[in-house]
Amino acid sequence: MSSVSPIQIPSRLPLLLTHEGVLLPGSTMRTSVDSARNLQLVRNRLLKGTSLQSTILGVIPNTPDPASDAQDLPPLHRIGTAALAVQVVGSNWPKPHYTLLITGLCRFQIVQVLKEKPYPIAEVEQLDRLEEFPSTCKMREELGELSEQFYKYAVQLVEMLDMSVPAVAKLRRLLDSLPREALPDILTSIIRTSNKEKLQILDAVSLEERFKMTIPLLVRQIEGLKLLQKTRKPKQDDDKRVIAIRPIRRITHISGTLEDEDEDEDNDDIVMLEKKIQTSSMPEQAHKVCVKEIKRLKKMPQSMPEYALTRNYLELMVELPWNKSTTDRLDIRAARILLDNDHYAMEKLKKRVLEYLAVRQLKNNLKGPILCFVGPPGVGKTSVGRSVAKTLGREFHRIALGGVCDQSDIRGHRRTYVGSMPGRIINGLKTVGVNNPVFLLDEVDKLGKSLQGDPAAALLEVLDPEQNHNFTDHYLNVAFDLSQVLFIATANTTATIPAALLDRMEIIQVPGYTQEEKIEIAHRHLIPKQLEQHGLTPQQIQIPQVTTLDIITRYTREAGVRSLDRKLGAICRAVAVKVAEGQHKEAKLDRSDVTEREGCREHILEDEKPESISDTTDLALPPEMPILIDFHALKDILGPPMYEMEVSQRLSQPGVAIGLAWTPLGGEIMFVEASRMDGEGQLTLTGQLGDVMKESAHLAISWLRSNAKKYQLTNAFGSFDLLDNTDIHLHFPAGAVTKDGPSAGVTIVTCLASLFSGRLVRSDVAMTGEITLRGLVLPVGGIKDKVLAAHRAGLKQVIIPRRNEKDLEGIPGNWDPYCPWKDTA
Repeated sequence: MSSVSPIQIPSRLPLLLTHEGVLLPGSTMRTSVDSARNLQLVRNRLLKGTSLQSTILGVIPNTPDPASDAQDLPPLHRIGTAALAVQVVGSNWPKPHYTLLITGLCRFQIVQVLKEKPYPIAEVEQLDRLEEFPSTCKMREELGELSEQFYKYAVQLVEMLDMSVPAVAKLRRLLDSLPREALPDILTSIIRTSNKEKLQILDAVSLEERFKMTIPLLVRQIEGLKLLQKTRKPKQDDDKRVIAIRPIRRITHISGTLEDEDEDEDNDDIVMLEKKIQTSSMPEQAHKVCVKEIKRLKKMPQSMPEYALTRNYLELMVELPWNKSTTDRLDIRAARILLDNDHYAMEKLKKRVLEYLAVRQLKNNLKGPILCFVGPPGVGKTSVGRSVAKTLGREFHRIALGGVCDQSDIRGHRRTYVGSMPGRIINGLKTVGVNNPVFLLDEVDKLGKSLQGDPAAALLEVLDPEQNHNFTDHYLNVAFDLSQVLFIATANTTATIPAALLDRMEIIQVPGYTQEEKIEIAHRHLIPKQLEQHGLTPQQIQIPQVTTLDIITRYTREAGVRSLDRKLGAICRAVAVKVAEGQHKEAKLDRSDVTEREGCREHILEDEKPESISDTTDLALPPEMPILIDFHALKDILGPPMYEMEVSQRLSQPGVAIGLAWTPLGGEIMFVEASRMDGEGQLTLTGQLGDVMKESAHLAISWLRSNAKKYQLTNAFGSFDLLDNTDIHLHFPAGAVTKDGPSAGVTIVTCLASLFSGRLVRSDVAMTGEITLRGLVLPVGGIKDKVLAAHRAGLKQVIIPRRNEKDLEGIPGNWDPYCPWKDTA
């Protein structure tokens, strides 16, 4: 027999109105708090209070939903349960709410409501005394056979369950150790009963009345359990421990607690999930984690927030392709044909893919390479990645990294956070369903950095072939093998990619296209695609190559083909309007044409009387002629040309030269203009120039002043001191665009030499190169992009540093730039 020290509840209690169930003394219940009154009670009493009495509440069962937040206090049930708040769990997202774990202490009766706002407070009278209970003999004298009958049924019910379950065994021991007057409330909270029946037990203040009302509930539960045992198969007898009885919740009484098992073996989803874990081919470490988590899941009540989190985790672990992969197509010839059909040019890139296929054919366990395609927009970097996956016969998944500034997007969130999820790598593997897909990491040069970490640093492990075989996502917390994944990154420039990340990737430059390549791409891919998208056929529209060249040179100026594709789309839309209007007119004329034809045929039959109608000529109208797109049609559809060849006009006087610049969007031509005037020998620079370009201008004027006699350069006064009473103004047009870099040094020297010598610079020549104070010309980068920019502008010759001659290998053979520069200017 247990004994407890007397406890007296306060005479005033704050009232917690609950609609989720009826709390009985000696039982424990979780209830959600989301109404305004209950929220105020939790904040003011539980979260701020420090004494034991501040955690004692009056729990009143309330039939109306308290979440309605009516202005007036709803009618209160007369009898409630004084409860101790054991635990408070809360969150502010998506709206403030709390979950309370409360344990019933005793019954009380409301005497008077003292206060209604912000939460009700009432004067109460305690009905059950928490004092030492009388001895067993005294109890038998008072209640006689009623108490013994209740105890007999309670023992019978518990023994019908599986005693191997710890919770059932502990309940059996509690039947002997707990006072008899506490058993009706405890067993009523365990067995399957409705809230109405529990409310009747709560209202039964008399112990004798409480025994009389509880015994029929026990008998009903016993009979239901017997019936179910008869209908079940013998091999399922071991599952009887949870049939017809509520999951046994934690029962807390004055002397002890009963741990909550909360198992549900009949839950098909959990059973199916467990079978999937047992039959999955995940590694041993991941399998151990899943087995441990599934055991925890069985013991959790479904109302716990961690239940859904654990279940989602296990479902992800089962769905991941631990050992599922696709078989690569290793036919080199077929791969070469497929790549050539999908993309024109890009020989270096195609060569690298075929090399991978060849080595993969010789060695099956080859680790996936980490490729990075670097080039201006619109040259086909993303579509090439898709074609690589198609060539290999692998699944393809694109991960857009532009603007990502949280390392959790790569590594995932830890499961301790609300709303945690795996990173994009693991989520992508779940999506494709295989462990050797082609992952395209798009715009890797546009990763950000914030207080949430550096995603570029998180990619170091993903893109390192020596580490990614053991990649650990924060959400999974177990290693996953990424060594068979073929990672392809795309970027417009390598300048913004961290050096450590750049070192892990194999850089493949994808420069812009020449005019000849653009014409081929337009007629092989772009025009057929636009015709299909606009419902046109080659019999309705014809775009000659001359017209395509006009679009490329006069209406677009880009390294890729996106603007060209948009212009072709505009042409197809204009032609679609003409075709639709023509069909509408033909539909109106159909009846009159048919009538005239029938009359004509009758006239022939009457006059000539041939043997058959088929001998007559077909009198159908001639087929519609296709619409030919020429320069005049271009002007009507696209408007006047956007880019006219103005190079010769701008170089019609000394002091103007053409330079070449590199941008992430491709190469560009750049004009440099110089003028001189009387002054005090000052040099003025305009055009929003960077520090490096300003230094190049000062180097140029210093070198020219030191070599003025050698090249016979004089100022307006005939002096070899070029700045003697002379000011020089250097301007770089397109002043809204920031310009910087050392490659304009040669252009500035040529421009100033033209100014002081009075000789024009050739209008078909562009140049690039860095100069030194001693007159040396140093190599620069982006040669192919710069040469293609000069080619687009219609320039015939390009002057580059001699040491950049190696960069000419990537330039088509039909376009050979002129390279007269040696090692001196």
